[in-house]
Amino acid sequence: MGAARSAEVTDLLHGVVPITRVTLHDEVLTRLRDMIIDGSLPPGSRINEVQTGASLGVSRTPLREAIKTLASEGLVEILPARGAVVRRFGERDVFHILEVLKSLEQTAARLLCVQASDEDLAGLAALHEEMMEHYRRRDRLAYFKCNQRIHSGIVRASGNPVLAETHEQLQSRIKRVRFVGNDRPDRWAGAVAEHEEMCRAWQGRDGERLAAVLGTHLDRTMDRVKDSI
Repeated sequence: MGAARSAEVTDLLHGVVPITRVTLHDEVLTRLRDMIIDGSLPPGSRINEVQTGASLGVSRTPLREAIKTLASEGLVEILPARGAVVRRFGERDVFHILEVLKSLEQTAARLLCVQASDEDLAGLAALHEEMMEHYRRRDRLAYFKCNQRIHSGIVRASGNPVLAETHEQLQSRIKRVRFVGNDRPDRWAGAVAEHEEMCRAWQGRDGERLAAVLGTHLDRTMDRVKDSI
């Protein structure tokens, strides 16, 4: 292959996203997590390994590994004589987690607007538009996953890995609770409006405004979810 042809191929491949291989563990983990989030496995229910494995078409070994990961995330508890049980959160539990998440995300907002790259902000904007497309289609689960990626993306782009790790641990624990917060059209619309304001704030690199909107958003999250806890 000549140098000119080689350069042409390189140009064509520039920006192409590599194919990501999804392991069986990752697939089982994602499916189980989704079942907890959407309520197929409700809070307090025992995860029957035989039935769940059969429904997913997998053996007990990858299922058990996925359950261990979910336990480390705080979504599942391993209880004596009962096995794996979907964790149930009370109102005070959720309030305390949201209180800390609020502080973490507000700190991240201020850092983000100072030091995030233009590419970081463009990536967040692209996620926001993807989330809005899911909202227009009323695909709640896809919307929610994208929504969580935005919150995580804001924290990761702050440049503080300790902040990001702590945030991820807490955010994972109340995914089911936050998902049900959008069970009514008015609540969902309110959350979307807050996200649109967040997008405008980070595009303008206005850290204080972004922090304020995130604070309001997380305060209202508690109001949106408390009837469903």
